[in-house]
Amino acid sequence: MPKIGITETVLRDAHQSLIATRMTTEEMRPMLGALDKVGFHSLECWGGATFDACLRFLDEDPWDRLRIIRKACPNTRLQMLFRGQNMLGYRHYADDVVEYFVQKSVANGIDVIRIFDALNDIRNLETAMKACKKEGAHMQGAISYTTGPVFDLEYYANYARQLADAGADSICIKDMAGLLTPYEIGDLVKTVKEASGLPVQVHSHYTSGLASMVMLKAIEAGADVIDTAMSPLALGTSHPATESMVAALKGTEYDTGIDLESFKEITPYVMKLREKYLESGQLNPKMLAVDANTLQYQVPGGMLSNLVSQLKQAGREDKLMDVLREVPAVRKDSGYPPLVTPSSQIVGTQAVYNVITGERYKMVTKEFKGLIRGEYGKTPVPVSPEFRKQIIGDQEPIDCRPADLLEPELAQLREEIKQYEMQEEDVLSYAQFGQVAVKFFEKRRDRKYGVDHEHVDRTEKTHPV
Repeated sequence: MPKIGITETVLRDAHQSLIATRMTTEEMRPMLGALDKVGFHSLECWGGATFDACLRFLDEDPWDRLRIIRKACPNTRLQMLFRGQNMLGYRHYADDVVEYFVQKSVANGIDVIRIFDALNDIRNLETAMKACKKEGAHMQGAISYTTGPVFDLEYYANYARQLADAGADSICIKDMAGLLTPYEIGDLVKTVKEASGLPVQVHSHYTSGLASMVMLKAIEAGADVIDTAMSPLALGTSHPATESMVAALKGTEYDTGIDLESFKEITPYVMKLREKYLESGQLNPKMLAVDANTLQYQVPGGMLSNLVSQLKQAGREDKLMDVLREVPAVRKDSGYPPLVTPSSQIVGTQAVYNVITGERYKMVTKEFKGLIRGEYGKTPVPVSPEFRKQIIGDQEPIDCRPADLLEPELAQLREEIKQYEMQEEDVLSYAQFGQVAVKFFEKRRDRKYGVDHEHVDRTEKTHPV
């Protein structure tokens, strides 16, 4: 039996990190059969920003994508990334919506749900975790890894215990910014395994150039599964290369059991996609480079590509280094949140505003106000009362589980969407993406009656996530 499992990310996080999640389902189809035969621990293929990108930019139904992948990959577990009470959107949703989303995700083919919270606030995971257990899926609790004043081994051990107590089947150390170093990961893996008593999976991005070494040392310390990406869409802000990690472990006590021959069709196909993305400009060569500055600025790959896109749209690409220097200051002011969706976008966008306006917090986004107020949960370090007052004024801070303030909303959402509904899952698309989903529904309806939206599609797809 293979000692180490491999979760392949080419269908989700690899292209999310490198090309802002723009790989289409049609581009995925030709490799699905071959991916299914490899013998991966799981295929990460859904969740994260894929849902948003399908509706907003690709004119695709994300539920159709999941069903297509499920049908083409009957032998491999399908995995998704789920933001707890945020689901796949950018606010907290009522418990009834979260429960229904988990139910429908599993019903449409998801086997493993990796559930995390941007602030490592266990309260924001409870509803999703219970729903996942109820539906019989593998529930993986994820720890958002970061560094800062409170993030020591005891912090991570304590959170791992909380995840285990909540019923997690395994734990993922989720290093979204590539901050882990080879000699830190060993102690962390051992600590998390000992505290939780559960299998441990390690997820790290190559941004800082350390991820392959991190994976090797994690495996030696007892990690059970690692995340990798097919080599043409690996490295840079993506993950260690699948083929390289399989080769590195071959013949050792950590052999993955995967035959390198099984990649002979997949690697060339993904290389053609990479060449296409480079030619079209979707893939910025900067995303493929190692940037050791990430160890200082703590910016994850997906966040970096979004910052580049935001500055490009504003015609201020020359300000990237200024924004990267501003990010740690904004993060400190906001209670040291780990930088992962949605906190990465919230902190990153605020840093862009601070730099472009030339004055800190002269313009404050609604989302940043929400983070400081407590709408996303408890930050790892309390925000200073003075700063909170500066940002939210006389608004009442939120100290409870944010979702406790939300009334059930599924029935109302169903009522709002009934004129567009063609499948039960549509209400969940609408719940998260509102008018973006409605536009998609309208185009879908018009296509049914022969209205051509090719021009509209072409213009919309130029906007970044």
